[in-house]
Amino acid sequence: MRRYGKHTDEDDIRSRPNRKGNRPRTNIRPKHEDAAEGMVLTVDRGRLTCLVDDRIVMAMKARELGRKAAVVGDRVALVGDMSGKKDTLARIVRIGERTSVLRRTADDDDPYERVVVANADQLAIVTALADPEPRPRLIDRCLVAAYDGGLEPLLVMTKSDLAAPDKLLELYGDLDIPYVVTSRDELENGDAADRVREYLAGRITAFVGHSGVGKTTLVNALVPQDRRRLTGHVNAVTGRGRHTTTSALALPLEGTDDWAIDTPGVRSFGLAHVDPSRVIHAFPDLEPGTVGCPRACSHDEPDCALDAWVAEGHADQARLYSLRRLLSTRERTDGD
Repeated sequence: MRRYGKHTDEDDIRSRPNRKGNRPRTNIRPKHEDAAEGMVLTVDRGRLTCLVDDRIVMAMKARELGRKAAVVGDRVALVGDMSGKKDTLARIVRIGERTSVLRRTADDDDPYERVVVANADQLAIVTALADPEPRPRLIDRCLVAAYDGGLEPLLVMTKSDLAAPDKLLELYGDLDIPYVVTSRDELENGDAADRVREYLAGRITAFVGHSGVGKTTLVNALVPQDRRRLTGHVNAVTGRGRHTTTSALALPLEGTDDWAIDTPGVRSFGLAHVDPSRVIHAFPDLEPGTVGCPRACSHDEPDCALDAWVAEGHADQARLYSLRRLLSTRERTDGD
């Protein structure tokens, strides 16, 4: 019995005819060297809205990408019909390397990691000072996700006409986080948007916050030409707001190269995906002190070298407290 390898060139081998008349399957994939570059603006049930040059193009993920998913903010390569006309559809054939990733899980026991936004430079954490009450533990979790994902945090406090920001500022003052305080009147007359816009210059900023804090109202004020979404109202009984944004949406700030990404309101922010050892990178004054730490140090145990580092005057005790509070946030519930 004669055996032949996969690639034989003998002329006495007969190939079986293809009855369907289509091309035989191959492992060789096209390189798509002529693919156009674009940015994912939003994702809805398998359809991705992308910006290609100055056109809005609807696309779907190519089968060859397998389980790899594109998210808002991704830089992608597209082929197919990119005219942007109604009922046309392009294909995303490549997803570019990400510079940052904002990720979350449903809770701390959920192994399924959800990528919310890619390639953002900054995370604007929006919280109301009242109606609903601020949730510092949720803010802590957003900060950990920002530090872990490579985003710089910005704290935006709304509804200052209902409560003073002093207590919240005291809690986060030692973290040196830039912040903006706004009132409801300032949101309505545009002053709040003008002050927040100063912190968005030259950046792609993702906005995150739980429902009812005024996040989407603020984004709409920053991008007044977008009228797709309606703001909701806070439930007087539960103190929670209605979700007014159902999927992340990237919006360009008019007259600039800046972007604001509105994300759905969150009621929990799981950190099962976070490696605590990466959070220390957000504390450059403390990081050198970890050299003497035991292996796999949690930075909150008797042998941690950071205690001696702070005692020697290299960093402030309040900074170490802030680090340990953030690292322990996975052990506390969002409602604390």
